[in-house]
Amino acid sequence: MNFSLLPNLQTLTVGLTSVLRSGGFTTDRVTILRRQLNAYATTFPSEIVTCRVDGGSELRLFCKYAGGRGRGHSHSAHGHRGGVAYEAAVYGHLLQPSRASTPTFYGSHIDASTGVTWLILEHLDDTLRVSHTPEPAASMNVAARWIGRFHGTAEEHFPSAPIAFLNRYDAEYYMGWARRTSLFADRWHQRFPCLRTLCERFEELVVLLLKAQPALIHGEYYTSNILFRDGVVYPVDWESAALAAGEIDLASLTEGWPVEIVRQCEHEYQRSRWPDGSPDGFVTTLAAARVYLHLRWLGDRPESTAAERHLWRLEELRSASERLSVI
Repeated sequence: MNFSLLPNLQTLTVGLTSVLRSGGFTTDRVTILRRQLNAYATTFPSEIVTCRVDGGSELRLFCKYAGGRGRGHSHSAHGHRGGVAYEAAVYGHLLQPSRASTPTFYGSHIDASTGVTWLILEHLDDTLRVSHTPEPAASMNVAARWIGRFHGTAEEHFPSAPIAFLNRYDAEYYMGWARRTSLFADRWHQRFPCLRTLCERFEELVVLLLKAQPALIHGEYYTSNILFRDGVVYPVDWESAALAAGEIDLASLTEGWPVEIVRQCEHEYQRSRWPDGSPDGFVTTLAAARVYLHLRWLGDRPESTAAERHLWRLEELRSASERLSVI
C-alpha cells in the first residue's frame, strides 16, 4: 500500500489525538489499528483510519489531506472549488449545525511541519453510491427530496449562519465559463456553429440564474458524490459548496439520466423545497442551470474540451440553446 502522500504513523496519531480531544473525546492518545487507502479516487489523498479511543472503543474515520496532487496549487477550477480547508469550514459552520444527514464532522487539523490541512469525518460503512444502488431511480428520488429540503431549510439559516466565507456565483463567475468554452472549443466551432453564439449570449441565461432565490448548494451534486444506506442519502465532497441557484444541484443530480427519472426527480425536488408551489421561473432557471453545467466542464481545461468524450455536451448545448431561443 502506497502511503507516500499520507502523514506517517506518528504524525497521524498526534494529529488525530488533537482533533478528537477538541471534539470532546477524553482519550490521552489515539491508537491507530488499521489504515486503508480510500477506494474512490479524489483530487486529494484520503484514507480510512480505524483507531481505538476512550477506553477501548473503535472509531472509523475518513481523513482527507490537502497534499499530494493538491499541494502547490489551489485546485480552484477557476473559483469553483475551495479545497480541503474550505470544505472543513463548510462542514463545521453549516452542515453540522443544520443536522442534515451528512457524515459527522470531527474537526480539522493543520500539520505543523507541512502546513497541510486535514479534514476528519466519520467513515460511513456499508454505503453505496446512489448510481450503484439496486434501484437507482428510487434512490435518486430520495436524493432529490434531500437536496430540495436542504435548499429550503438552509435559506432560513442564512441570516444567522456565518456564511461570509462561502463562494458566491456572480455574473463574472458564470461568464468566465462561457468565455473559456468558446476559446477552448476552437476545433468544434465549425461542427457546432451555434456554440460561439451561445457563449456570447449566455449572459441572457445568467440573468435567470442570478434572479433565482439563492441557496446553499453542493456544487457537484452528482450521484457519485451521494452515499446511500437504509433509505437515507449522505452527500459528501462539499469543497464546491456555494451560494447560488439551487436548480444547479438538481441539474447535476439528473444529468445524463432517462427522461422519466429526470421528471420524477424534478417533481420530488419542487415538492420538498416549495411545499406551497414552485416559483413561476423554475423551468427556465433549471434549463439555464443545465447550460451552465455543460459550460462549466467544457470551460475547465483546453485538453478536456477538445476530447471526443465531451461531444455529447456540445450536442446537448445545441439542443438547449434552441429550446431557450438563445440562438
